[in-house]
Amino acid sequence: MANHQVGAIVCALIAALLFAVAAVAQQHVAAAVPEGESLMRSLLRSPRWWAGIVGDTGGYAMQVAALALGSVLLVQPILVSMLVFALPLSARLNHRRITPRTWATAIALVAALACFLIVGDPTEGNTNAPLRDWIPPLAVLLGLLAVAIIIALGTSDPTRRALLFGTAGGALFGLAAALTNYVTDLFKGGLTHVLGSWQTWTLVASGVIGLYLQQRAYQSGPLVASLPAVTITEPLVAAFIGITVLDERLRTDRLGLVVVIVAVIVMCATTIQLSRVQAEA
Repeated sequence: MANHQVGAIVCALIAALLFAVAAVAQQHVAAAVPEGESLMRSLLRSPRWWAGIVGDTGGYAMQVAALALGSVLLVQPILVSMLVFALPLSARLNHRRITPRTWATAIALVAALACFLIVGDPTEGNTNAPLRDWIPPLAVLLGLLAVAIIIALGTSDPTRRALLFGTAGGALFGLAAALTNYVTDLFKGGLTHVLGSWQTWTLVASGVIGLYLQQRAYQSGPLVASLPAVTITEPLVAAFIGITVLDERLRTDRLGLVVVIVAVIVMCATTIQLSRVQAEA
């Protein structure tokens, strides 16, 4: 594995740690806001929520550094390890003991992630993909997001509403991650290049709207529905953009591909399980 890939992995792990600290803080604040009360007004008055925002900012900075050194397919799956970091933080905050089964799930997630990175060996893609390559995947993604939000607004089931809002928020975070590397490269050409790019404003919109939908998901229903949706959707959408738009690939043979598929399935299952454990805390 090249030195820049090792650097990307280290930066991504630091980002995951900071995101874990932020998530534990924000979940407790957002989940405590009553359904009929203004969400953003309540969050903006909470010092703990602002502390979470500081953690998110630091995590995003490290994520940018990781994406500058490695591909979306390399970096985004690593960020799922935030759930492993969040386990002891959440347990300490809630004065709960982590069960052996939960630790086994966390170890399985780490093992599956390592298998994906070593066997899959993701390649770097083309961050300068033209607009015509973006239009079909974006159309599919935004169409599905619109349907999810419309259903969420129309349903009276709090679990379904939390699941749909969480899925939409996680998908926008995944889109923002896929755009990050291109936008950071624009700074080399000056502020005019940054402000004149559609990718910049799409990144900003994805981040802001995704954050709102994430907090709305935490408020709307049980965390056991919203947290797994946010956590698992982000890397899946980022990988979708990485493969369909950025031309990122896995460097492996057929047997290796089978191993990678199994690793991804294990990662998804353990991510959902750890998200539920954290939410139940």
